[in-house]
Amino acid sequence: MALELQQVSISVGGRSLLRNLNARVAPGDVLAVMGASGSGKSSLLAWIAGTLEAPFEASGGLRLDGTKLAGTPIQQRRIGLLFQDDLLFPHMSVRDNLLFALPQGARAQRIAAADAALSEAGLAGFGDRLPSSLSGGQRSRVSLLRALLAEPRALLLDEPFSKLDATLRAQMREFTFTTLCERRVPVVLVTHDAADIPPGAQVVNL
Repeated sequence: MALELQQVSISVGGRSLLRNLNARVAPGDVLAVMGASGSGKSSLLAWIAGTLEAPFEASGGLRLDGTKLAGTPIQQRRIGLLFQDDLLFPHMSVRDNLLFALPQGARAQRIAAADAALSEAGLAGFGDRLPSSLSGGQRSRVSLLRALLAEPRALLLDEPFSKLDATLRAQMREFTFTTLCERRVPVVLVTHDAADIPPGAQVVNL
C-alpha cells in the first residue's frame, strides 16, 4: 500500500513553494520533509490529505496503493493526520475519544478494541479519565492511537513532537515509529528537528 508522489509542485500567489517532488513511501517506511517555515511542508501534507485550498495551487500525481487520489473526497482517502496539538475532545473520556475513531460495529467489541489499544500503549485503566488529567506524553499517545484506530491507509505527521520536553519527545519518537512500523503504514513526517527522523527514513529538504 505504497504512497507515491509524482512531479508534485505547489505555489501560492505565483511564488513556487516546491517543484517537481517525486517520492515513493512503502508500507512501514517514513518520508521526512524538512525546510524553513514557509517552504511548503504543511502545504504538501494538506495537498496529500485533500485539504489544500486557494490561493494555493498544486499539480502532480498522487497514488495510494496504485489508486489515483486526485479529486477523491477527503473522507474516502482514509489518510490520518497527527498535528503538534493532540486535538483530543476535552469533554470526552479517553476511551470515548478512541471510540470516535473506530469503525461502526457492536459497542462491546469497539470498547474492547479501544481498551486493548490503551493496554498496548501502556495506558491500561486510563479509559475513563479525561484528557486534562493526562500528561503531555500520555495525551500524545492517545492521539496517535486514535489516528491508528481509524485504520488509515497512510499517516501524515505535522511536527507531532514539537511541544514535548526532551525526555517525552524521545519516548514519543520511539513509541510512534515502533507502532507505525508494526502497522505497516506509509508515513510522511514534517519536522524542523533532524532528531525526529527515524533511522532509514527518506529525507527531502525543501
